[in-house]
Amino acid sequence: MITRVFSIRVWAPVGVLTSLAYCLHQKRVALAELRGADGQRLEDRSLLELKMVQVVFRHGARSPLKPLPQEEQVEWNPQLLEVPPQTQFDYTVTSLTGGPKPHSPFDSQYRGTTLKGGMFAGQLTKVGMQQMFALGERLRKTYVENIPFLSPTFNPQEVFVRSTNIYRNLESTRCLLAGLFQRQKEGPIIIHTDEASSEVLYPNYENCWSLRQRTRGRRQTAYSQPGISEDLKNVKEGMGIDSADKVDFLMLLDNMAAEQVHRLPSCPTLKKFARLIEQRAVDTALYILQREDRESLQMAVGPFLHILESNLLKAVDPATPPGKIRKLYLYAAHDVTLMPLLLTLGIFDHKWPPFAVDLTMELYQHQESKEWFVQLYYHGEEQVPRGCPDGLCPLDKFLNAMSVYSLSPEKYHTLCSQAQAVELGNEE
Repeated sequence: MITRVFSIRVWAPVGVLTSLAYCLHQKRVALAELRGADGQRLEDRSLLELKMVQVVFRHGARSPLKPLPQEEQVEWNPQLLEVPPQTQFDYTVTSLTGGPKPHSPFDSQYRGTTLKGGMFAGQLTKVGMQQMFALGERLRKTYVENIPFLSPTFNPQEVFVRSTNIYRNLESTRCLLAGLFQRQKEGPIIIHTDEASSEVLYPNYENCWSLRQRTRGRRQTAYSQPGISEDLKNVKEGMGIDSADKVDFLMLLDNMAAEQVHRLPSCPTLKKFARLIEQRAVDTALYILQREDRESLQMAVGPFLHILESNLLKAVDPATPPGKIRKLYLYAAHDVTLMPLLLTLGIFDHKWPPFAVDLTMELYQHQESKEWFVQLYYHGEEQVPRGCPDGLCPLDKFLNAMSVYSLSPEKYHTLCSQAQAVELGNEE
């Protein structure tokens, strides 16, 4: 049975090899702990040393992916694509194995859609570049200036960079790095990316047959759900969009968010129903993802969680050669990546992930007890992940929470092909 294959792993406290060592470890932890006024345990953070940081971020502001079918179209002028000088930073894109940059079918698709004014769909704009540069500066302030963790210049021995193979994400990464390292580098900047067919930095409906089959029906029935159907009808009528046009709340939100962040003249109805559109877009995505459907969430982001988990385990393993780990891991992803990630971590705030938002995972080691901890931030705000007592989470508890959804490549392949194998068997 597939449920037995994907049983939950339970992690022992990291670094504890014998019961005697564990007892001594517990005593050292107790000595390092302080108690707050409410009696809750508080770690003495002055004894915590930052060891590794992983940042998953959405690209910066862009043009919409598909225009709304209206007579009065918003004009997307190519002047919006001007590159701010401070964001310029040379980089090279390779495959995950170091080979040539793979072909990007998504970019080819976007170039097939020309918006009014001349821009293509899905293009990173000057506003988006500035957003990413600002995120880089925020990371610099935290990990270079406030905490002397990273070198002030880019060092490939300290930083690993991976992005989906979509131009707006590659360029967003460039701008973030320019802000983080102020356009200074000690070696080449390599951005690693994967073929679209095997990419795991977003839910891969083309590659994962079971995920595609599970969500196909939900996509078709999402807009017949009570409330969603009526609200969509009202918004489309207010905007003069024909009821037969295939416009949903996801498409409405995509256009609305792009127009708002660029301060472009928007349809009055879009402005009037802004909150409703975002909420119904979230409702739609949650209906398709089905947070109660563990296997769907596993197939959506399980392989990516496995990557983040593996980085943590390599960092705490004393047998890991120094050259095999980095201080900073950067992952350029998408809103459709972040939403299921936040759901699996139990920190989704029921708001659509905005442009340039970041999910940051810090790994610390206590200098006396040698125990490991994880601290999570979303959009710069401290979070308490599922299964953790507070924001500063013992690593074993955090790994236990992640293991519910994390999938190794082998298990991902098995789960993704499961329904297909059953269907093929029924046809014989």
